[in-house]
Amino acid sequence: MAYEPPKQSFADQIFDVITLLVLTIGALYIPLYLGLAGAAKVPDPIPDPTWEALGQNATEQQQWAALGIIDPAAANDIITARFDYSFSWASLIVMAVLVIGYFVMVVRLSDREYREVIEERFGTERH
Repeated sequence: MAYEPPKQSFADQIFDVITLLVLTIGALYIPLYLGLAGAAKVPDPIPDPTWEALGQNATEQQQWAALGIIDPAAANDIITARFDYSFSWASLIVMAVLVIGYFVMVVRLSDREYREVIEERFGTERH
């Protein structure tokens, strides 16, 4: 006897696709909106900058000119910006709890669905 999976209506399929799309976009953009993604760059501008004070040699100055930046003052914030690598134990713990909780949920749901498929396919016979 061939296995017949349960039928899903067209409306349910559309609902599933929209739900997955919203969850995917949300997972990508919510951290950006909350300011949790990426490291913040904090400029530390040099007063009255020169290319030499910014540590740029002649070749680098040519590359800045190729980008349309000829004045060292215009490149000052870009060159002096440094990533903020501050660390928070609370954020790490919250993230670990969320990730571990997600994986526990996925494993439990997958186990339940796997058992339902086995039950549906093979019945309750035990050997």
